[in-house]
Amino acid sequence: MDTGIVRKVDELGRLVVPAETRRLFNIKEGDELSIWVEGPNIMLRKLEDVCVFDGSTEGVTHYRGRGVCAACRSELAAP
Repeated sequence: MDTGIVRKVDELGRLVVPAETRRLFNIKEGDELSIWVEGPNIMLRKLEDVCVFDGSTEGVTHYRGRGVCAACRSELAAP
């Protein structure tokens, strides 16, 4: 998708993601973006928190560096 927005890379190699794009993809301060090369293109993708047990992306929190959703946390806490 070509939005027609152009940004310059600064002297430290940084690029500002436009506010419109951040809103469109729900990118907030502190979010992680994956960067890779695909042919002649530089690709960006927002990393989402994913539950290590069921792959869910809803209600995921971190525990010892891994994502765990609310449903799995409940199951783990049950005797």
